[in-house]
Amino acid sequence: MLSVYNYMASGVLLTGVVALLFASSGMAAQILGGPGIVKYLIMFAPLAFVLVLSFGINRLSTGTAQLLFWAFATVMGLSMASIFLVYTGTSIATTFFAAAAAFAGLSLFGYTTKKDLSGMGTFLIMGVVGLLVAMIINIFLQSTAMQMAISFIGVLLFAGLTAYDTQRIKSLYFEVAGTDMMGKTVIMGALSLYLDFVNMFSFLLQFMGQRR
Repeated sequence: MLSVYNYMASGVLLTGVVALLFASSGMAAQILGGPGIVKYLIMFAPLAFVLVLSFGINRLSTGTAQLLFWAFATVMGLSMASIFLVYTGTSIATTFFAAAAAFAGLSLFGYTTKKDLSGMGTFLIMGVVGLLVAMIINIFLQSTAMQMAISFIGVLLFAGLTAYDTQRIKSLYFEVAGTDMMGKTVIMGALSLYLDFVNMFSFLLQFMGQRR
């Protein structure tokens, strides 16, 4: 679990540094704020890395999986640079620390609780699918009320997933300990917790973020 948390925290740090540098350079405003195919490549590249890691992890070597994780964190940073164009730096920092504190508490709960959280998994994943559908619909509706509801539900769903994924990763250790899957399981565990944190932070930012 320590390795999982180290990878996850390092990935979040890399994403933050890349996002800040990309936004500060002025290139983010030029690329993400204007037309062009590069903008969409940056937006959808993280999803491509997640799909490759999720469906190809058994065929990848541990070293390749590690490189893909760092590449994912980097392109995620390019994609998330847009938040520095929308929100003030102070509100981003405040929201980040709030999300980090919530993540730490929820992950600790998932790690220490004796209650089996596996029953939450299907419900939470179905909730995320429903959330994605609602987000797509709201692209066309442009409803502020619906966006706030989506953000509120998103925070709750990824809060639940943080606890669930922590317990799931902890239980996986006993299945892969001593096998060649150990290193790759660490990467996939870090990726899961990374996605939980980043999504919780992004949805929370829509509540706490102060627009420029």
